[in-house]
Amino acid sequence: MKIVSIGVVWGAAMFGGVWGTACAAATDYPARPVRLVIAQTPGSSIDAMGRVVSTRMSEFLGQQLVVDNRTGAGGTIGGGIVAHAEPDGYTIFGAATASQVIGPQLYKSLVNYDPFHDFAPISMFAVTQNILAVNPKTPFRSVKDLLAYAKANPGKLNWANAGSGFQSHLAGVLFTHMANIKALHVPYKGAGASLSAVVGGESNVTLVPAPSVVGHLNAGRLRALAMGGEKRSAQLPNIPTVIESGVPGFISNGWGGIVVPAKTPAAIRNKLYDAVVKSMADPATNAAMVKIGAEPMATTAAEFAAVIKRDWKLFGDAIRVSGIKPN
Repeated sequence: MKIVSIGVVWGAAMFGGVWGTACAAATDYPARPVRLVIAQTPGSSIDAMGRVVSTRMSEFLGQQLVVDNRTGAGGTIGGGIVAHAEPDGYTIFGAATASQVIGPQLYKSLVNYDPFHDFAPISMFAVTQNILAVNPKTPFRSVKDLLAYAKANPGKLNWANAGSGFQSHLAGVLFTHMANIKALHVPYKGAGASLSAVVGGESNVTLVPAPSVVGHLNAGRLRALAMGGEKRSAQLPNIPTVIESGVPGFISNGWGGIVVPAKTPAAIRNKLYDAVVKSMADPATNAAMVKIGAEPMATTAAEFAAVIKRDWKLFGDAIRVSGIKPN
């Protein structure tokens, strides 16, 4: 007869009880509203995209997704809140390039999470290509024109960005580095101020996420020269990529997606994934994303993880080239 200790029997019973409770919780999920943390301010690209997708996801989940804006330290404040939340599916993250890729490399002393190990990716829901835009009164009608001027006038091209370490700053730095030109990178206090500077002629050019610039393009206040994606945007097919315009290898996108604490049960992750996929297959949701300048999509968790890994290197290279000293 095999002897089993009381401790083992008790432990097995406890494990079975906990497992059964977890399975029941996953089956009933969600039984109350879900908190969707957005690590940027209301009106930012990820906030606008997150609110679009959360509205439709709420319908598929049968519970409201309540947006909670938690800003600071390049998106890492919000990231830390979700990374250390109870992994029960009731606190999820509207992750973005800033929180998962840029912030953790810039604010090392402040970040209390590992973007690769403390989260489980669910799915991306949109990509926002960065758009190279100029004041329409400039003579630049193509990337070739811009490069020719910059090479003939080193350092005289005023390049606006939303602030040191912001995506627009790092995208601009990477562009000038890869194109082998010199420009004066001018930091402003936010995307709105930097775009106003280009519209007003104070600065010549900027490279910013599509959602922040589409309105200016449509109104004729800015002219688009190229986009930072690997291929042309389906929404703006007439605008060439930076790669095909003469800067080989240049890729600069932003994106939004859903991630959850790493130990969230698979059954809950699957429900959230299904909700994202169904939401992004909805024509009204797609149209709403396109209207704000985003390219709607859904990915597998593995595809999402691969994008984070790729962009970690791309923006890490840009940080090193910029000379910014991580905090």
